[in-house]
Amino acid sequence: MINRFFIILLFVCTFLGYAQNKQLMYDFKEVPQSILLNPGIETGLGMYVGVPLLSGTSFQAGSSGASVNDFFANDGLDINDKIRERALYGMKPTDELSGSFQVEILNVGFRSKKNPDNFYSFGIYTEGDAIGYWFKDYAILGFEGNANRLNQRFNLSHLKTRGEMVNVFHFGINKRVDRNLIVGARAKLYSGIFSFRSTKNEGYFVTTPGENNLLASTLVADMELQTSGLNSIKDANDNGTGVGSLLAKRGMLGGDLGVGVDLGFTYQLNRNTTITGSILDLGFISHSNDVKNYTLKGQATVEGVQVILPDALADPSQDFWQNLIDDVDGLIPYEENNKSYITFRPTKLYGSIRYNFGEQNRSVQDCDCKAGGSKGSLGFPNAVGGQLYVINRPRGPQTAVTAFYQRNFGKAVSLKTTYTVDKFSATNVGFGANLNIGPVNIYAMADNLIGYKNVAASQYASFQLGINVISWGKN
Repeated sequence: MINRFFIILLFVCTFLGYAQNKQLMYDFKEVPQSILLNPGIETGLGMYVGVPLLSGTSFQAGSSGASVNDFFANDGLDINDKIRERALYGMKPTDELSGSFQVEILNVGFRSKKNPDNFYSFGIYTEGDAIGYWFKDYAILGFEGNANRLNQRFNLSHLKTRGEMVNVFHFGINKRVDRNLIVGARAKLYSGIFSFRSTKNEGYFVTTPGENNLLASTLVADMELQTSGLNSIKDANDNGTGVGSLLAKRGMLGGDLGVGVDLGFTYQLNRNTTITGSILDLGFISHSNDVKNYTLKGQATVEGVQVILPDALADPSQDFWQNLIDDVDGLIPYEENNKSYITFRPTKLYGSIRYNFGEQNRSVQDCDCKAGGSKGSLGFPNAVGGQLYVINRPRGPQTAVTAFYQRNFGKAVSLKTTYTVDKFSATNVGFGANLNIGPVNIYAMADNLIGYKNVAASQYASFQLGINVISWGKN
């Protein structure tokens, strides 16, 4: 039982990882999907309709520690030495394996005919988000053992992981308040497909000189793995009843439910300078459907199999190993329960300052500005600026800083390049392109372009792409 508990935790921590900084998409106003990152964005669109399943697809994966190339490069070094130097002692408990995906099912936006200052959007998308941190002390104990590490405490809190897959139903309102300020809000309804969380583990394992035997091992544990939806998915797979239909059912309001909100704004300081900000996924999900939790709580000190002669000869059939297992299980009980739990969404914060310059193209301006007011910041051929991104993670906030340059060629083509410094890379150069062919909008974006020279050595990869049908607002 105890072994099963640890196997589950090690699996989800090392294999799964899904939160994404979309710095190329953020404030890229020519792309319809940018309104999902800031409901208060400035937009000149009159309407857009995303092509189902093709309008918004994104994926990101990253490791802040070692890369695949660190272990499998043909450099003449022994694989065991690489693992010891680059993983066991080269990585820290704060290093992570993470990533995300998002696929739009429906995305529609339109400007009100009665009040052109209002722009509405609604839709559905599926996303996965998870993270696993490097369980350093577990890895050292498993790789090197405890024989030569007397009195060293192996920290059980190094094991932290969480993740979920969820369908998001959303409705947003974008409103121009006056010639300088635009605000927006988006309500969200979450339908959880599956969830796992093990983030509050405490305790230690230590080996010391024994009294009755040579060595004594002490385990102090307060650990828990909470799951929702995984058990029914496993059963559906084992029974051949269709995992796909089960996922669809849980995603269409048949799973765990929750609510959330996005808030955002755009403020024009002057004709050329604009600041923006948004907070996304300020919400929670209540997990009460198909919940199964695993706990390991207690304290035990054992000195191995104790054979006391000549008493042991009186019962030669006695199972000494089973006695040891029963003793440990009695002191540190492994339990399962079905208690419901609440998870808060990985809240994200964006902010930017943007300087627009060049001769403004009147045909691309925000034509719905208040009469006599500013022309807005749309229609400038050039823009430079900086962006900030913060996401709430199990080991504290994670940040990224981005500098960008954008070049617009009328309504037809918009290009954006970024340079980002974050936990994964200090040389992350990204590029995005937005193309309008009549009413058809196509965009594609990719991060960490330098890393594509050697994908195995790269610690980060990300892309976004989509197709929409659009129309512009009327002058």
